[in-house]
Amino acid sequence: MEMEVLQDDETKITCQTELKRWETRVDRCVFSIPVRNVKDGSSLHDTLHHQAVKSLPCTSKVCESSHITPKALVCFAKDASLEILPQAIDLINQYYNSLKIPKIKQHHARLEEIAMEINTTGTYQLTSEELVFGAQHAWRNAPRCIGRIQWSNLQVTDDLKQTKTNTSVSAITVFPQRVDDRHDFRVWNSQLVKYAGYQMPDGSIQGDPSSVEFTEICIQLGWRPRYGLFDVLPLVLQANGEDPDIYEIPPDLILEVRMEHPQYKWFQDLGLKWYAVPAVSNMLMEIGGLQFPAAPFNGWYMGTEIGVRDFCDYQRYNILEEVGRRMGLETNKLSSLWKDQALVAINVAVIYSFQKNKVTITDHHSVAESFIKHMETEFRLRGGCPADWVWLVPPMSGALSPIFHQEMVNYILSPFFFYQPDPWTTHVWTNGKKTSSNKQISFKSLARAVLFSSTLMSRVLAKRVRCTVIYATETGKSQTLAQRLNSMLNSAFNSRLLCMEDYNLSDMEQESLLVVVTSTFGNGDSPQNGESFRKQLFSLCYLRNKIRYCVFGLGSRMYPQFCAFAHAVDDKLEKLGAKRLTPTGEGDELHGQEEAFSVWALNVLKSAYKEFNFQGHVSLQLPEAERLNEHYQQILHFSQPLIVMSLFRTYFSALSAVHSKTVFPMKLKRRQNLQSHCSSLSTILVELEKEKSEDVLEFAPGDHVAVFPGNLPELVDGILKFLPHPPQISQCLRLEYCSDSFLEGEKNWQIVKHTPERHLSQALTYFLDVTTPPSQNLLHKLSQLTKQEEHCQRLLTLAKEYTKWKTFCVPNFLEVLEEFPSLEPSSEFLLSQLPVLKPRLYSISSSPQLHPNELHLTVTVLNYHTQEGQGPLHHGVCSTWLNTINEGDLVPCFINSSNGFHLPAEPSTPVILVGAGSGIAPFRSFWQQRLYDMKQTGPMSLVFGCKSSETDELYKEETLEMIRKGVLKSVTSTYSCQPGYPKLYVQDFLRDSMAEEVLSVLCQKEGHLYVCGGVNMAQGVTLAVQEILSSQLGITLTQAGEYLAKLKVGCRLFSIINMKMDVNAFFALVCYALDCIFIFRFRGGTTKTFLGPGVISKGLCSVL
Repeated sequence: MEMEVLQDDETKITCQTELKRWETRVDRCVFSIPVRNVKDGSSLHDTLHHQAVKSLPCTSKVCESSHITPKALVCFAKDASLEILPQAIDLINQYYNSLKIPKIKQHHARLEEIAMEINTTGTYQLTSEELVFGAQHAWRNAPRCIGRIQWSNLQVTDDLKQTKTNTSVSAITVFPQRVDDRHDFRVWNSQLVKYAGYQMPDGSIQGDPSSVEFTEICIQLGWRPRYGLFDVLPLVLQANGEDPDIYEIPPDLILEVRMEHPQYKWFQDLGLKWYAVPAVSNMLMEIGGLQFPAAPFNGWYMGTEIGVRDFCDYQRYNILEEVGRRMGLETNKLSSLWKDQALVAINVAVIYSFQKNKVTITDHHSVAESFIKHMETEFRLRGGCPADWVWLVPPMSGALSPIFHQEMVNYILSPFFFYQPDPWTTHVWTNGKKTSSNKQISFKSLARAVLFSSTLMSRVLAKRVRCTVIYATETGKSQTLAQRLNSMLNSAFNSRLLCMEDYNLSDMEQESLLVVVTSTFGNGDSPQNGESFRKQLFSLCYLRNKIRYCVFGLGSRMYPQFCAFAHAVDDKLEKLGAKRLTPTGEGDELHGQEEAFSVWALNVLKSAYKEFNFQGHVSLQLPEAERLNEHYQQILHFSQPLIVMSLFRTYFSALSAVHSKTVFPMKLKRRQNLQSHCSSLSTILVELEKEKSEDVLEFAPGDHVAVFPGNLPELVDGILKFLPHPPQISQCLRLEYCSDSFLEGEKNWQIVKHTPERHLSQALTYFLDVTTPPSQNLLHKLSQLTKQEEHCQRLLTLAKEYTKWKTFCVPNFLEVLEEFPSLEPSSEFLLSQLPVLKPRLYSISSSPQLHPNELHLTVTVLNYHTQEGQGPLHHGVCSTWLNTINEGDLVPCFINSSNGFHLPAEPSTPVILVGAGSGIAPFRSFWQQRLYDMKQTGPMSLVFGCKSSETDELYKEETLEMIRKGVLKSVTSTYSCQPGYPKLYVQDFLRDSMAEEVLSVLCQKEGHLYVCGGVNMAQGVTLAVQEILSSQLGITLTQAGEYLAKLKVGCRLFSIINMKMDVNAFFALVCYALDCIFIFRFRGGTTKTFLGPGVISKGLCSVL
C-alpha cells in the first residue's frame, strides 16, 4: 500500500538535458491536449488534466462552460467519510513531493497517522504546514482567477490560532472545517465589504442591485437601512450552526476611494466611490477531502472589475449612459461608439483615483500579460494550468489582451475553491424565526461590563497595569484627543492623564505603559508646556525600567517639520531601550486628523491588550464620537456680573492661563492703508504701542508677535440666536468637567481651563473659534442634536465626506447652523465642543531701538468668497479685526522670538533683500535697524516685486527716504502687471542686472541674501542665483547648487515663502526643499518659522 502511494524521489530529473528530453516526449505524448497561442503560433501540451478530480458538465453535444455557476463548481454539504481517505493520501503526496528535501520517514508516518485518525473519527486534522499548502494550491488551481501568479505568496491564518495569539489577519483566514451540515461556520456576506441595495416602492433600486436579496436579509435580522447609494452592509456571521448575528463594520476600518477623473472635473459630481479591498467570503475551500465553508480571502482589484462590471453592467450601477451624456457623446447612436469611449473614461477614472490615493490596483493589460507568464511557468513545472477562457478574458479590450489569443483547457483539481449554496437557503432557524440581534461590538461597552465584574475582585484591581497618558499642546487639540484615549484606557488599565509639564520623569521607573500625544511647534520643537519634559527626557542616558510606549503627533503637512517633536520623542525613548507598541501616529490638521487618531488609538488598544496578555477574545472599537454628556455635564450660572473696570484685566489674565503665555496689552496707535484706494486689495500698517509700564518691550528685528483677535459681532450674534435658552447678557458662565470613576462610582468635577468664567457672548468673541469648519468629531456630535432624521443623516454624510466638503464650502459654525436649522445647541455644548480661538503670528515691521515700546505690523486684509468664488463672503479673522478696531483699543499680544531670521551680527555685512508683495514686512524692521546703526552699516540692496506701481508698491516713500539717508544702497521695483510694459519678476532682474553684485555679496564679501515672497518667486530666485553662480564662476548648475547648500548651512542664505490663500481659504501644501532658515508667510501677515537640518545641527536658532 505504501509503495503505491509514495513516489520515488530519487527518480526526480534534475539534469537540464534530461529535462529537454522529457519536454520532447511530452510534445509527442498522445495523452496530452495541445493548447495553441494564435498570436505567435506556439503550442503547449497539457498533461495535468489527468489529475482532475471532478467532471465538468459538458457533454459530447452540449457545452455549459459559459454558465456562471455550473453544478460541477458547486459543493454541497455531505458526508464524505467513505471517500476521504484517497483524497487525504493524494494531498499528503502532493505536499511531501513539493518539498525540496525528501522526508520519506515523515511521509510514511503521516500517512499512517491520517489513516488511523480517519478510521477512528471519520475525519482528520491538517497541520499548519498542510493547511498553508492546501490554501495556496486551492488558489493555484482556481481556473477563473487571473492573478494566480502570486499564489505562493498567499498568507494563511488559522482562526483557532488567531484567537489565541492575536496575530494580524492575513490574506486568507480559515475557520473550522465542516464536521456536518448542522454546525457550520459561515460568513453570509458574498464579500466582507459590499454596498447595500434597496428595492424601492416604485420598483426602482437604490444602491447595488446585486445586493437586494442579502440587504433584505440584513434588515430582517435587525439592521437599520440608510437608503443611500453606497451603504456598507453589516457582517452576518454564523458560528457552529447557530443563528447568525450581524455586526456593523466600524467606518474607520473601511478604506473607500472616491472617484475622480484627471480631465473631467464633473466626474466627482457623480458621487461615485468604491471600497479599496475585495474580500471574497462565500466560497468553500476543499483540501484533501476536507471542506472549509468559511475561508474569506482578499487580494487587490483589477481596474475593470470596478470600472466595467460594478459601475457599467446593466444589472449593477449602470452609469455608462450618464457618463456618455456628460462627455457630450451621441448616446442615441450606437454606431458613434459612445459606449466604448465612455467605458474607457470610467476605467481611467477608477485607476487614476486608486493611484492618487495610493491604493493598490492593477490594469487589465498588465495582469493579462502576467497570467500568460504564469501559464507558461505552470506548463513547465506541472505540465498544465487549468483556465476558464470565458472568465479570464478581461471585460474590455478583449482582443488587445494576450489571453484572448491563447487556447486553454479547464478542469478541476484538488485543493480547490468551490461555490456553495447561499446560507440563508439552507439554514434551519431556531424556533422557525428569522430574527437576530444587531450587535455593535464596542470596546467601551465591553470594557465597562468587564469592569463591573472586576469590582468584586479587589486583588485583581490592585494588579491592574499602570498607564500614563501625557500631552503637550498649544491650542488644546492634543489635550482633547489625550482625554479621549485616556477614558478608553481607563476601562482596563490604571490610567491617568497629565500635561507634560506636570509629569515627573522619575515615575518612569514604576510605569508600565506611557502614551504621548503632542503637537509640534515651529521648527520641530515641543509646545511650551512640553519644554521641561523635552529637556529632562533628552538628558537621560538610560532607563532601568524598560517601559512600553507609543506616540501620536499632531500637525500640518504644509510645514516641513511635520510631527517632528513626536518623532523625536519616539526615537529618544527607543534609544533609551523602551519598547514601542505601535508606530508613531500622525494627524494632519488639513486632512482627517481625527480619523487618523481613531485608527491609531484602536491599534494602541489592540497592541496593549496583546502586550499585557489580557485574557479572552476582546473586540476593540474606538467610538466615532464621544457622547455629548460624557464629559461636560453641567454649567454653573452666576447672577453677579463681572465688574466692568476689571473686565480687560481678567481678559488678559484668562488668555495667559488658557494659552500658557505671558499675554500683555498693546494699544492701537495708528492704522494706515499702504495700498491705493483704487486697488481691490488692502494692506495695512498697524502701529501698536505699549501702555505705560516699567517693563521694556524687548525683541529683535525678524521676531514675531502673536495677536489674539476677536470674532466678528455678526457671527457671534447669529450663533446666539440659535440657542433655545440663551443665558442673560450679564450672566457669567463657568464650565465644569465631570469624569465618572468606574471604580468608586463617584463623580469628579473640575473646572475647564480653556473656557474661563465669562459671559457667553464674550467667550464666543474672544476664546472660541467659530470660523474654522467644524471637525469630523463635532459633526458627529451635531448629528445627535438635530431633531430631523434628514439633517442627522446629512451631517453624518458630511463627516464621512469631510475633506471634499471642508475644502469646497469652508463653512463657519454659523453657516452650519443656518444649513441645519433643527440644530439647537445649548450653552454647555458651545463652551465644551467649540475649539479654542488661536492667536495669529505676524512679522514685526519695526526696530525696537528706533520705535521703543512699539510694534509695527504689515497686514494684508483677507476677504474671499468660498465655493470657488461663488459662495458666501468670508473674512480673515485677525486681519479684519485689526482693520475694524478703533484707535486706543487694546490688543492682546505676546512676543515669539525667532533667533534665526535676523540681520548679521556684524552690522557692516552686506545684505541683499528680495521680496514680493507683503513679503516686504520683515525687511522694514531690517532697514530701520540699519538706520539706527548708521555709523557701521554695510550696503543693503532691496529688490521688490509687485503688480503695479500705481496701486501695489508698499512703503515706496519710506524706501526712497532710506536711499537718501544712505541706509539702502539701491531699491529696484519690478512689476508683473504694469500697463504698457512687459512682465518683469524679481528673479529676472537678479539674473539680468545684478549678477555681479550677487556674486560679490555671496562669494567675495561673505554677505547674506534674504528672499521673501510666494512659492514660485522663491523657487525662481533660488534658480536665478544658482544660474548666476554657474555662469560667473564657470561651474555646473549642480556644483552651484552644492555651493548654495553650503551657504544655507552657514546661515547666509535665508528664504521666506509667502503662502497666499486661495478662494477656498485653504493653504496650498508646499514643501520647498531649502536646508536653511525657512519661514512660511501667509497672506494677511501671519508667519511661521522653521530651521533646516543644517541650522539645527549648529544649534544656532531657537524655535518659533
